[in-house]
Amino acid sequence: MQVNVLNWKSSPNGPLRGTLRVPGDKSVSHRAMMLAGLADGSSRIEGFLEGEDTLSTAAVMQALGVRIEADQPGVRIVHGVGLHGLKGVGQPLDCGNAGTGMRLLTGLLAGQAFDSTLVGDESLSRRPMGRVTEPLSAMGASFSTEDGRPPVRIHGGKALHGISYTLPVASAQVKSALLLAGLYAEGETEVIEPHPTRDYTERMLAAFGWPIRFEPGRARLSGGHRLQATDVVVPADFSSAAFFLVAASIVPGSELVLARVGLNPRRTGLLQALRLMGADIRVENEGVSGGEAIADLRVRHARLKGVELPPSLVPDMIDEFPALFVAAAVAEGRTVVTGAAELRVKESDRLAAMARGLQGLGVVVEESPDGAVIHGGRIGGGQVESLGDHRIAMSFAVAGLVAEGPIRIGDCANVATSFPGFVELANDCGFSVADAD
Repeated sequence: MQVNVLNWKSSPNGPLRGTLRVPGDKSVSHRAMMLAGLADGSSRIEGFLEGEDTLSTAAVMQALGVRIEADQPGVRIVHGVGLHGLKGVGQPLDCGNAGTGMRLLTGLLAGQAFDSTLVGDESLSRRPMGRVTEPLSAMGASFSTEDGRPPVRIHGGKALHGISYTLPVASAQVKSALLLAGLYAEGETEVIEPHPTRDYTERMLAAFGWPIRFEPGRARLSGGHRLQATDVVVPADFSSAAFFLVAASIVPGSELVLARVGLNPRRTGLLQALRLMGADIRVENEGVSGGEAIADLRVRHARLKGVELPPSLVPDMIDEFPALFVAAAVAEGRTVVTGAAELRVKESDRLAAMARGLQGLGVVVEESPDGAVIHGGRIGGGQVESLGDHRIAMSFAVAGLVAEGPIRIGDCANVATSFPGFVELANDCGFSVADAD
């Protein structure tokens, strides 16, 4: 029986205005929680995302014996137990909807002395884990899965050894899982990517004092060191900011400022894509926080034009494609996306979900195995399904701002996994998103 279903109605409501601070970066929050738990000493994490995904990761670390204090929202004091201080539990560890959490924890737990079982919700239980478990098995780890999908049973007590592994498909999650396992491996672990992906794990490991060498497309580390507690300030999540970048770009008369957004160069492909389409986005007040570039983003309405998206941008915007599809649907001309097959194995098949949703609203979309051609123009009103995917739900909430009639969006409860308070923040700056039940 399906529970906790929430449906939205998004409608046009005029220009968007204001200065917003979107929640903390989910990717950084996951990694900070894990490494702080493995460090020697106590770490303070500020800007921690209070979303269901990251709370699931924190709960798993607590179950493994890490003491975490949460005296105020967005702040965690994590009392690390050291690299070998985690303790096994006789019950499954629930990752909820967090694909990042499960894949990274698979690497982290591969080198432990105890057995573990990672489980997730219905959506996560459909996601493939073989591309993580296969290279980890080559390092000496041992797993059992359900035809390559969760639950993931990790058979502990295995001696790991470093390997040099070339990823068949660029994936920051797989890379990160191998690097975390490498902390426990004898010798050097090297990960080579076909295209550079976000380097949050590498930067975070360095911040916690682990010797690591990395450059775009390659990372190397050796086992046998220690992590030292450090304080982490989590920047605002670019993926969360993405919905507002697109919304202000397509709603006439809009101007928004998104404050202190993380601008990791391996994460901001959408920023470049929107600028290619003619968006008016300015980077202001640049700085650095916890090794990560941050800045305010000022975005104003602009007439967008369709483009052939350079394949080189795809790995750096894999989570932002649903929002890009909405921008493409209102742009002049056609937008061509290729090389994005990774979208088919996210929380939903995002290529299919966005294509079918937009088609149902009158947009001409030609779907292909690794992308789509979106013919821009008008977006009609109607009913779409998010398939329980938070990014699909928020993208269609943006589409409703410029649709010819209200858009009803089914099954939006999972937005809480990555962006708690989205509706309130969106409505404060000019959206009109309401409960459709």
